[in-house]
Amino acid sequence: MEKIRTRWDITKNWQLFFPIFGVVLVLLTSYTIARRLLHIFDLNNTALEWLFITVVMMILYFIMVRFFLWCFKKLTNKWPVEQRWEMIAIFIVFAITGSISGKLAGPFTEFVGIQKENVSGWVFWTIRILLIFPIYQVLLVFFGWLFGQFRFFWNFEKKMLKRMGLGFLLP
Repeated sequence: MEKIRTRWDITKNWQLFFPIFGVVLVLLTSYTIARRLLHIFDLNNTALEWLFITVVMMILYFIMVRFFLWCFKKLTNKWPVEQRWEMIAIFIVFAITGSISGKLAGPFTEFVGIQKENVSGWVFWTIRILLIFPIYQVLLVFFGWLFGQFRFFWNFEKKMLKRMGLGFLLP
């Protein structure tokens, strides 16, 4: 446990939440992907089901953790954080925000009256992606605030909007 504390600059016990929650989320993601692959290969309800899920889940977990650690190393100097555990919190916020905004776009497109069956696929997906964008922006700042990283995400949001030529939207 002391290795984790020193590696991620953890000074208070509540900060341990972020590495633990990150591990749980990566495990859950690898399990979900393994279950999807199980159905794609039509191995569900067979004797190999749990063996397949366990092996694929552990392989995916290892690959994702290595990828995230590589990303942490690359972004350490680029993102202004005081302690390394904040990088985990930022990654968690990006993951949750992306997933939720993608899920919320479906009900919004139905609310507007646009469904796959009614319009061309090009129109449907263009509108859906355009709907995801403002949802994502609002949720990014909200979850950033919820996870104690409001300042980082507010600055990130301002920089992104300015680069997109939408800086006039900022106060």
